[in-house]
Amino acid sequence: MTGCGIADFFGLVDQLPEVTRSDNGRYWRVAVGTRTFGYLWEPTRTVGLKQTIAEQLALVAERPGTFEIQFTSGGFGWVVVSLAGVERDELAELTFEAWRLTAPATLIERRGDLLPR
Repeated sequence: MTGCGIADFFGLVDQLPEVTRSDNGRYWRVAVGTRTFGYLWEPTRTVGLKQTIAEQLALVAERPGTFEIQFTSGGFGWVVVSLAGVERDELAELTFEAWRLTAPATLIERRGDLLPR
């Protein structure tokens, strides 16, 4: 496994509709509209992504060296992803799902099931 880098994550989120990135000093915030669906911490090469609680628990149980529980909020389970532990196609799926859990229905309908590449 070669893993992903920061450029991979930014390349994926930049393909999704109405996504913004903001540098908050210690981390990057990734949002659709005003709603956050991800964070990037450059020093640790990790991202935090919104997932369902079931998906959060499954990822952490499957590969605890790559995924860890970040927090739960409003019925969602945020997961920390070590970029070095995932391939780009897996990161694309996780990023897309985080976006879909956050984006307005009109954007989701327009995008369909087209994953970023």
